[in-house]
Amino acid sequence: MQKFEIICPCHFGLEAVLKREIIDLGYDITESVDGRITFAGDADAVVRANIGLRSAERVLIKVGSFHAETFEDLFQGTKALPWEEFIPKDGKFWVKKAASVKSKLFSPSDIQSIMKKAMVERMKEKYHTDWFEEDGDSYPVRVFLMKDEVTVALDSTGDSLHKRGYRKLEAKAPIAENLAAALIQLTPWKADRILVDPFCGSGTFPIEAAMMAANIAPGLNRHFTAESWGHIITPDNWTDVRDECRDEIRLDMDVDIQGYDIDPEMIEIARINAGKAGVSKMIHFQTRGVADLSHRKKYGFIITNPPYGERIGEKDELPQLYRTIGDRYKALDCWSMYLITAYEDAERYIGKKANKNRKIYNGMMKTYFYQYMGPKPPRRQNGE
Repeated sequence: MQKFEIICPCHFGLEAVLKREIIDLGYDITESVDGRITFAGDADAVVRANIGLRSAERVLIKVGSFHAETFEDLFQGTKALPWEEFIPKDGKFWVKKAASVKSKLFSPSDIQSIMKKAMVERMKEKYHTDWFEEDGDSYPVRVFLMKDEVTVALDSTGDSLHKRGYRKLEAKAPIAENLAAALIQLTPWKADRILVDPFCGSGTFPIEAAMMAANIAPGLNRHFTAESWGHIITPDNWTDVRDECRDEIRLDMDVDIQGYDIDPEMIEIARINAGKAGVSKMIHFQTRGVADLSHRKKYGFIITNPPYGERIGEKDELPQLYRTIGDRYKALDCWSMYLITAYEDAERYIGKKANKNRKIYNGMMKTYFYQYMGPKPPRRQNGE
């Protein structure tokens, strides 16, 4: 079976999470750079990555790479790539996105236009035609330029992997599903521990946690661009992996996952989304403000995305809000708290310095993942 270099972009700062996921799938990492992890695999690996990775943005099949400092370099380098091995004569092909960092070529629109022309010239020679109808399946191309090194890849995913398919309704400023999943994986939370999100909005943190607990593959119920690429990835590849993933689901897990929000409309939306994700019976949603946050049990986790004044909430309300978060956290017995926010005074008003503070870019927005680590529960004795 043909081997590929498979590139998976992710949020900046979460590369280690994605690396661990890829290794857990059974594949070897070949390169790790800011915001991208590359590994070696076959057609089956492309399918498993699309369906199974929780923290990736998308799954790309590398076509090739080359050095380019001029547009002529870019044209010739693109033309030299084996496009006919990937794109059939009737394929619809275009450069979907171009990103350039510290490179002499920096205009995305010019890069896209020149690469498209070079692809056409290569295909004309290989297919012995002067015209392409491009009325077949889609083959979107993505290109990264870093210090004049050009990496070119086909996008096998289509809509970003954060679109699991369950979030039909959402809050005003929702956290992306893949970012929420990655942040949960940065914590020591396991399915046998309590998890509460007091600002759950449309339910993303609780839903992603429940899907992990039930071992529901995040991409199981959506479609991908590469499903029509039968000459590269067969329909059997997709069917076999989906069947395996369905066999591994465990909906009978005994979990304590809770989502609170002060807005009853958001709670209804969260319940609908959890139902679409197949985990509604695993999550308790409740209309409740953070001031009423309490739990009688020990060793639980708060994992949340509170307002930080950028898109929701008012700046002058934030100090009191974060004081309340700190007060309610202190009242919990031996709990841990993990929260992502762009509010730089979060620690000040929470009233306690975080054990760790990780910088993560949510799109172009710099955010902080504050990690307040509670004690580990005592080991259970045999028979307990």
